[in-house]
Amino acid sequence: SVDDDEKSLSSLEIIVPRDLADGFVNNKRESYVFKFQKIFDQEAKQDVVFDNIAKPVAECVLAGYNGTIFAYGQTGSGKTFTITGGAERYGDRGIIPRTLSYIFDQLQKDSSKVYTTHVSYLEIYNECGYDLLDPRHEASRLEDLPKVTVMEDPDQNIHLKNLSLQQATNEEEALNLLFLGDTNRMIAETPMNQASTRSHCIFTIHISSKEPGSATIRRSKLHLVDLAGSERVAKTGVGGHLLTEAKYINLSLHYLEQVIIALAEKKRSHIPYRNSMMTSVLRDSLGGNCVTTMIATLSIDKRNIDESISTCRFAQRVALIKNEAVLNEEIDPRLMIVQLKKEIQELKDELALVTGKQRTSELSQEELLELDELIETFLEDNDPDSTLDVGADMRKIKYCFIHVKQLMNHSKISDKKMLSQHISEEKDNTKEAGEEELKKLKELLQQRDNEINILVNMLKKEKKKAQDALFQLNAASAGSTVLEQSLSINLEESWSPSSCFSLKDAKDFSSSVHRLPFLSRQTGGKMSLGCQEAFEVFKQDHADSITIEDSKQLLKQRFTEAKCLGEKLNQVRNKINHLKGEITQRHIQRAALAVSSPSEELNTLDPVEEKLRMQIEEEKKSYKTMFNRLKGLKVEIEHLQLLMEKVKMKLQKDFEVWWSEEARNLQKEKPEMVSSPNTATVYPQFIKSSQHLSTNSFSETTRVSSNEDPAGKNSSITSIGSTSILSYSRAPPTSSTSIPLTGDSQADADILAFIKARQNILQKKGKSCQ
Repeated sequence: SVDDDEKSLSSLEIIVPRDLADGFVNNKRESYVFKFQKIFDQEAKQDVVFDNIAKPVAECVLAGYNGTIFAYGQTGSGKTFTITGGAERYGDRGIIPRTLSYIFDQLQKDSSKVYTTHVSYLEIYNECGYDLLDPRHEASRLEDLPKVTVMEDPDQNIHLKNLSLQQATNEEEALNLLFLGDTNRMIAETPMNQASTRSHCIFTIHISSKEPGSATIRRSKLHLVDLAGSERVAKTGVGGHLLTEAKYINLSLHYLEQVIIALAEKKRSHIPYRNSMMTSVLRDSLGGNCVTTMIATLSIDKRNIDESISTCRFAQRVALIKNEAVLNEEIDPRLMIVQLKKEIQELKDELALVTGKQRTSELSQEELLELDELIETFLEDNDPDSTLDVGADMRKIKYCFIHVKQLMNHSKISDKKMLSQHISEEKDNTKEAGEEELKKLKELLQQRDNEINILVNMLKKEKKKAQDALFQLNAASAGSTVLEQSLSINLEESWSPSSCFSLKDAKDFSSSVHRLPFLSRQTGGKMSLGCQEAFEVFKQDHADSITIEDSKQLLKQRFTEAKCLGEKLNQVRNKINHLKGEITQRHIQRAALAVSSPSEELNTLDPVEEKLRMQIEEEKKSYKTMFNRLKGLKVEIEHLQLLMEKVKMKLQKDFEVWWSEEARNLQKEKPEMVSSPNTATVYPQFIKSSQHLSTNSFSETTRVSSNEDPAGKNSSITSIGSTSILSYSRAPPTSSTSIPLTGDSQADADILAFIKARQNILQKKGKSCQ
């Protein structure tokens, strides 16, 4: 029974007669009376409910206060119908769409302020938050939506991470967002209700308003909460997955009840907001800065009498809580800066009117000179009662203090001492810097001299090598058989046709040496120009140069293949995204068709969607194959790059060792080196490979006893390691020659033995070498 006689509150009485079968002693309560601000029966229309419940809260939100409306009750009692509404008739619209219409209608009428409206839709399912308005994609399953987490700042303000805030400029955009969120909600069929919402949903409207020219901004938010059904698990008759849902629902509602009980008790210092996600999100709404209204929905049926009593008891506890709502205003810093600048200018103008002078930020030149004279007079005056009067101008007072401080710090005596000390220190520093600079220049000059000598010797050696090879080739082709017969007696067993030095190779190498000054030079390296040129020549003969070139070609091929694979991967990814977009459009079309024609089955299998999903799976397989190949290419490219770096470092180290040996040998030049007008002095360490004659495999290698007399004056011999090349001198037998030695005892012994053997042959034959 409902009693509306009292003017202030309506009361609800529930009578439960005792069951005689329970026994003779039965103290069970029969009558329950609950008081509410307003009670609606089953025939109440949605517009009446909105005018009595939601409209006052919406007006407070427009004024700048926070507001919350949440529905609580058992499954099937009408919570979702009250909050969201029915889809069959326009008159069945619930509190959320009617509130949106009312708010945007009021915003259009009020032209005195600038309003900005945003909307968010949060679903809490099994203690996990999900964003129902995710702008990136429309999910087919709840798990596909982005998860929302609760974060708290040092001021104990709650922030929801990953919850999107969508701007709604008019009623149509806001209703579209509401429809999108309702489509993504988790709905399941239970014995109590065929389309029961199995989660808590919080639809929030954020409004910010500002008057033109004002520095204050008002921010307010309205939470519209649809709680999940509260009923005993045993009564629902569910199991498995639905049983787990029911446990989570009842647990979160239990924590909500704990918070309500703690807030109703005035002596409680701790409120357990953090026990569940819903109580954390609704912290401000339940016991803080908010205008909160609760709707308790009852199912008037004899079977549900216990659930109805439990719902009414919970509503009575909520009614005991008193919130203190305050206006949410804050100052816009940009407008405040503009106002302060304006105020400063007005004060400057007012000061100019009082003093009769226009105040500027800096003193004029005349005022500065006048202040300098006043300060000098004040300092020279011996009268202890004298004062320095500059008026009530802070700029002049500050300038006087700064000037006096400078005079104290830079007196004449200290200036002279500091000046003389500074001059002497400057002279010493200049002298030391000059000596260091001279030393550095000397070292640099010595280094350049060494480099020039090494390069010149290299050039002479290469040129001499090419000339000798060319001369001997010509001599061999001209038919100098006399020399071959005379030498074959002692040298026949010593021929070693290991390799050949052809005429073409000699010309190529000679031309490459002549092009030394035009070789490419590294501008950013640490090597000098001469050292770089020597490095280029050294690199041509090094065995690792071929490895470097091969690695470069292979690396280039791998880079090209990786680039092609990357382009194909992008094409496959774009195609997958396009197919997903087509599935999304298909979902929206089917959802709209289901709303317009409820008789159509929404859950029937869509063959077009199945075909699109099969295409997506095929594209994913090809994408995975190409991605694995690209990953393998990346590993191979990194390996090739590492290999090239190692080879380059080895090549550079070999060159540095060789270069340091050449510089050391140049400085410790042997005294037995005697130069001749007919032959050039050559350093044998420059040549790393044996020299041979190519025509008819004509090469000469001799190994004779080292006990012979070292004197030989009829020919000139160039020694290269343990290999000797015979060169002919056109000078008379008595002409002076040079015999450069290598420093190796075995090689020097071979050279001297060869000279002795050659002299014996020439003496026997009685001929001179041409």
